[in-house]
Amino acid sequence: MRNQGQVFLGILIIFIGLMFLIGNVFNVNVWIFCWPLGLILLGVWLLLRPQLVSPDTAVRQKLLGDIHRDGVWQVTNEEIWIGVGDVDLDMTSADIPMGETTIRIFGFVGDVDLLVPKDVGVSVSSTSFVTDAKVLSQREDGLLAPVHVVSDNYETAERRVRLEMTSFVANLRVKQI
Repeated sequence: MRNQGQVFLGILIIFIGLMFLIGNVFNVNVWIFCWPLGLILLGVWLLLRPQLVSPDTAVRQKLLGDIHRDGVWQVTNEEIWIGVGDVDLDMTSADIPMGETTIRIFGFVGDVDLLVPKDVGVSVSSTSFVTDAKVLSQREDGLLAPVHVVSDNYETAERRVRLEMTSFVANLRVKQI
């Protein structure tokens, strides 16, 4: 499956590159336009994004701070937007529905820790500018290094969790216990 965040990040980098190219060719200070345009686009995106996702997907936005879930809780399709902070999802006691549940995390800088039971299949896709990831038993780190790891039991598991993450700086830990 294609990580939508990777496509978005690629388009954003191309757009920024084109802005700087146009600025150099026409001798225009690009920063005068980039910051206001960026803030306007971010505001429009934040207003429209909840209406663009499917009705069964919860959208949670937090500029600063952490999101922690543990104990007994209901896992649902979810989109989490976090500026700077940590997302800790402990699913060992959670109610995970049958079929595939998708969790998308978009952030600027943060740690994501995901704990899932052994009988739950896990698929992880992450795109970041700087990545430090330990997913299941694989270790990945570097610049612009996409991470895609699927557990051995993903296709056959009755309950599956798909994590898609896009951020600027990411520290990702996924563990089956």
